[in-house]
Amino acid sequence: MKRVALYLQDRHSLQDGIKYVQYAESKGFEAVWQAESRLVRDAIVPMAAFAASTKKIKVGSGVINNWTRNIGLLASTFLTLDDLAPDRIICGIGAWWDPLAKNVGIERRKPLLAMRETVEVMRRLLNMENVTFHGEFHNVTGIELDVVHGRKEPRNVPIFIGATGDQMMELTGEIADGAVLNYCVAPEYNDKAIELLDKGARKRGRTVADIDRPQLIVCSVHEDRKKAIEDAKWLLTQYVAQQPHIAKASGVSDDIIKKVQSMLGWPATKEQIASAMQYIPDDFVLKISATGTPDEVRAKVQQYVDHGCTCPILYPMGDPYMMMDTFAVA
Repeated sequence: MKRVALYLQDRHSLQDGIKYVQYAESKGFEAVWQAESRLVRDAIVPMAAFAASTKKIKVGSGVINNWTRNIGLLASTFLTLDDLAPDRIICGIGAWWDPLAKNVGIERRKPLLAMRETVEVMRRLLNMENVTFHGEFHNVTGIELDVVHGRKEPRNVPIFIGATGDQMMELTGEIADGAVLNYCVAPEYNDKAIELLDKGARKRGRTVADIDRPQLIVCSVHEDRKKAIEDAKWLLTQYVAQQPHIAKASGVSDDIIKKVQSMLGWPATKEQIASAMQYIPDDFVLKISATGTPDEVRAKVQQYVDHGCTCPILYPMGDPYMMMDTFAVA
């Protein structure tokens, strides 16, 4: 595997995260992607910390949403990150999700149009253009990134969309530099995603080969296969409760889904997760994650690559150092 990346959420302290990213860089990892989803840890502060403490690894948002930051602030934020780590910053952006968006007062309407407008204005601003744009979601008049100290040339900040639905996947192929493919899916999930990306790309005279396709993959490595499965279940138990449609599509029965949902609050406590884990089938874990011994997880990640993933973004469930050693490319 020539390309591999690290994925971090809030499972580890920020201080430990910095150490993991530095270690990933030493092991030849291409990038680190920082999550931003629940109301816990934003992506921008960790990204700045990672960028400031490394020299060559790329740093991406995996992913921020396109609803809560004004487009001018969004562009200036990534300009600033690029000042900190030139040509190493990736903007990963997604359409967010309910009920969280609704609960903080955001009405997610016309997500395709909203994303199209965001990407267009963001790209023009980072190209250092003076932008006037009057759309349904973004209305700006004569704005530009006002660089007084620093580089005034267009910035190399590729825009990746974290797409899940069919229409958003097709739009990603049309307008984005890359797609951040989702995790907690079987490798075969990618086949349809590739078709949709290609369909969108052809609207712009491209093909899917022109679209980078890194993919989030839950990765739990341990010499003891049973321990690896247990570590993975910690995350996947929450996933069954919060994303029941994915769990059902992967073969989890309605009875199990309802049982787990009844046991987990929002946010779920450690005690609730520990109690509900026993109801998650091992087969479900093995189907939608790379879990097991080092040889087993390498083989499973290769399946995602064989189905179109261009760069695995590995989310460590067990020992992060063991996982990085397992996939070291340097």
